Amino acid sequence: MNTEQYKQLFNPDDSPGWQAIDDQLEKIYGTTEARHYPPLCGIHYVAGGTDPIDGASIYDSNHQSPHRHIISYGMSELYYDEEKAGGEFTKWGFEFTFRLAPFKDDEKDPIWAIQVMNNLARYVFTSGKWFEENHFIPANGPIRLNTDTQITGFVFALDPELGKIETPHGELSFLQLVGITDAEVEELKKNPSIGAVEELVENLKKDNLLLITDLNRK
Repeated sequence: MNTEQYKQLFNPDDSPGWQAIDDQLEKIYGTTEARHYPPLCGIHYVAGGTDPIDGASIYDSNHQSPHRHIISYGMSELYYDEEKAGGEFTKWGFEFTFRLAPFKDDEKDPIWAIQVMNNLARYVFTSGKWFEENHFIPANGPIRLNTDTQITGFVFALDPELGKIETPHGELSFLQLVGITDAEVEELKKNPSIGAVEELVENLKKDNLLLITDLNRK
């Protein structure tokens, strides 16, 4: 898409990138309404807020097994910008997703998971380094603070349902955070190669195709 095509299709009040995300979610969830949370600090990042993510949507999914499916908005180019039309990648080239199995202490929506996304986004925005498939990051403790869980790190995989899309601003990957146990973290610390992470992800998929994180997993 070139600049002229972009200007014919959209106007400055549009959010073409945001709409591209919503269009992909509609393919999975149809008319199901998500619960959408604006920036947790109450102010958008470009206006001086502390949360790089402009918002996150949470769906109740029954695919594979009941879980909450969380999707970020803000790692990609969301709003009208004709200078960004037809780019190779949209902003950082990805949005975070996270699938979380029911947990006893999460009676309401797991806002802590959005905070995790914001912490990772803050690292990207300040360091200029981005995440890709088969990257690994230890959390140096439980991914849910003050929680008795052996899930103490993440690997990144392409969201099995959302995958990759082309937006008016370029390619967008839906990068899913997949919680891993302390034992898996220690093994990856010994060999943090992309191949080792890929092998772990494939092993997890054998009985967990959607890579749902379960804080009760041992």
